[in-house]
Amino acid sequence: MLEVARRRFLAEGYQAVTMRSIAAEAGVDAALISYFFGSKQGLFAATLALAANPAKVLGAALPGPPETLPERLVRALVTTWDGEETGAPLRAFVRAAAAEPEVGRLLREFVQREMVDRITEQLGGRDARQRAGVLTMQLSGVIFSRYVIEVEPAASMPVDELVRLLAPGLRATLRPAGPHLHPADYSAARRPGLP
Repeated sequence: MLEVARRRFLAEGYQAVTMRSIAAEAGVDAALISYFFGSKQGLFAATLALAANPAKVLGAALPGPPETLPERLVRALVTTWDGEETGAPLRAFVRAAAAEPEVGRLLREFVQREMVDRITEQLGGRDARQRAGVLTMQLSGVIFSRYVIEVEPAASMPVDELVRLLAPGLRATLRPAGPHLHPADYSAARRPGLP
């Protein structure tokens, strides 16, 4: 069932494929798919496990020196999404999430639990959750730009170049925020000679 479902989702997209058509091709009753996977969304999520587990990819990138975390995250993300077998199911999942509210909910829950929460734990300190959330937003933007709408030159840029260009901004996001200035204090914070 999973083999048929994976091939059909990748070839036809999430919306076009029905549980009944998958069951017919796999030679099983549609009730069997419902029994094992609960729904089309459950079946779709199960097909992703055949190619890549994003939680494992992230988990492998997190350990190590904090100062090189941005490089590790970008490299792990791009390598996985660029992979022939691993990338196609992930792209199908993101496209389905944009089209189907239930799949979107699954993706949101995954990102929250497996990315934001785990990165928050890794960072620790003040504003860790906010920093992890913004980092996740930036990485999601990379995914959307490179793999969904394929904006050039990012869509065809080599991984080393992406790492080089993205890491400084991500590193800035990961730094704990300094004390916040009240608008009335801005003039006192300006360097001499600046208006």
